Amino acid sequence: SLEELSLLSSSAGADPFIVIVGKRSRPDASLFIGAGKAQELALAVAENQIDIIIFNHVLTPAQQRNLERLLKTRVVDRTTLILDIFAQRAKSHEGKVQVELAQLQHLSTRLIRGWTHVERQKGGIGLRGPGETQLEIDRRLLGERVKALGIRLEKLQRQRETQRRARDKGNVFSVSLVGYTN
Repeated sequence: SLEELSLLSSSAGADPFIVIVGKRSRPDASLFIGAGKAQELALAVAENQIDIIIFNHVLTPAQQRNLERLLKTRVVDRTTLILDIFAQRAKSHEGKVQVELAQLQHLSTRLIRGWTHVERQKGGIGLRGPGETQLEIDRRLLGERVKALGIRLEKLQRQRETQRRARDKGNVFSVSLVGYTN
């Protein structure tokens, strides 16, 4: 599992530098790792100027946010790493749309209140009430983008179906090779 993570990291363009392993009966709700292991990790980050930490597990949005706040560096879980690799390697238009859609759906659970300086702007005419928070705006824009990508993907799938019917009528031989990440 760690060897595969190392290969995935290299495929994404990261150079694995330090591997820290820990064992727990169950993940910590706030950090995934225990407080002692988090301090060990923070020390390793500071000593070696590490700019990204990759976990070999799926982290909840809260765990990822808490770790980033504590370690003061970017934290990536296994799912994000794999989505990044797919994004780098997608060649077809449809593949790029599918990957972007998957990334946005993954990101939608990880939006945070990072815009507190503009959180409650006054509304329009007469200043009747609070306007949208930045988090609400981000969610709305993300939802609109997901919807647009879904529509585009449906259109691409209809086009592919039309092309498939044309190939079937013309008795064209085809072969598919399917792989995991590369």
